[in-house]
Amino acid sequence: MNAPHITTKRALSRRTILKSAGVSLALPMLDAMLPCFARAASEAAAPPRRFVGMMTNMGILPQFFFPEQSGKDYTLSPYLEFLKEQRDQLTVFSGVSLPGVDGGHAAEKSFLTGAPGASSGSFKNSISLDQVMAEKIGGDTRFPSLSLMIGAEMMSCSWTRSGSMIPPERSPLKLFQQLFVENNAEQKLTALRRLQEDRSLLDSLRERAKRLERSVGASDRDRLDQYFTSVRDLEKRLGKATEWVDRPKPKVDAEAPEEIKEQHDLAKNERVMFDLVRMALETDSTRIVTVCLNTGTLTPRQIPGVKTMCHELTHHGNREDRLDELSLIENAQFSALGEFLSGMDAAKEPGGSLLDQTAVLYGTNMGSANSHANDNLPVLLAGGGFKHAGHLAFDKKKNYPLSNLYVSLLQSLGVEVSSFSSGTGTMRGIDLT
Repeated sequence: MNAPHITTKRALSRRTILKSAGVSLALPMLDAMLPCFARAASEAAAPPRRFVGMMTNMGILPQFFFPEQSGKDYTLSPYLEFLKEQRDQLTVFSGVSLPGVDGGHAAEKSFLTGAPGASSGSFKNSISLDQVMAEKIGGDTRFPSLSLMIGAEMMSCSWTRSGSMIPPERSPLKLFQQLFVENNAEQKLTALRRLQEDRSLLDSLRERAKRLERSVGASDRDRLDQYFTSVRDLEKRLGKATEWVDRPKPKVDAEAPEEIKEQHDLAKNERVMFDLVRMALETDSTRIVTVCLNTGTLTPRQIPGVKTMCHELTHHGNREDRLDELSLIENAQFSALGEFLSGMDAAKEPGGSLLDQTAVLYGTNMGSANSHANDNLPVLLAGGGFKHAGHLAFDKKKNYPLSNLYVSLLQSLGVEVSSFSSGTGTMRGIDLT
């Protein structure tokens, strides 16, 4: 890993990436910058809260997703029929969007960050929701977070604090091996060396920041003091990561899945990956997972009646034959989601089920893929210990910020924030139990 560029005078490079710990650390903004994100250390509750964020990037046909009635007594839409077993554990949102997020397909980069201006050539992303969570509770598990993908082209929902995409894992076999197959002695030694390199980097960064501290004003010294607190917290996380190297991985009855041989078999690949997500959470290997469903170039012919590439179908022009074919694909996706939620609900733990303690966010970056519109996003939330409201219907012309839901999700995992991205408060109409 290359050493960061840091001077001992008035300017510091803000970016330092510690790869082996799966985290990023940036120096705080000083007078000419914005203040840094401050984290408070706390132990995870038992049973722990968890988060799964899923984005399907080719939109969801709104006429088959949104209920016609608001509140708890709505009639199930065709897609929500697949989730009827979890009806009381669901909130469906309409009339929501991410303020300033535009660009049609480009908005997929901002689904969990809320970073505006995705259509701009100078766009720079920000940290994603899951990574803020990982900064808080990621050290409590072997894997601070998992970034996964289903599809044919590389895409991730997870982004570092410096705005870099976290490469996703899209091989179920490799994921299974990471989660449940013991590393050999050489692999363990390599992991320990990387952790030691990160410790050395932290030591160097701390010393250089201390030299800078002597040449800045009082307000900047206060900010640097907060930064030193973050460094100490990260050192604790590195210490925990070191402990995981020699700790045995959990044993599971399931056999290793086959490697994906057919990328276009969307339904099968979703079910295999969703099963691994549930197992990762059930064994407490991680508490934070994102899954990017990148369906654009897929032609899932294994679904009876489908013969056309997904992206082509999303530009349906309201042609009935195209809509019928596209709905077959989305039916399969919601069927797989329903099976995932049922499996989570069937996994019992003290005080309830795995779903009770896991907030599952499922949505898309486009309200209409046909017109590349980024408003009126189809989104739902399941589980997570929330008092679910049925169908929360907001103004379709003046959308409510979806990013407010992200503030609620952060708080549900014990992250003490009052804002995130464009979200300036918690989601109206939904509270924790």
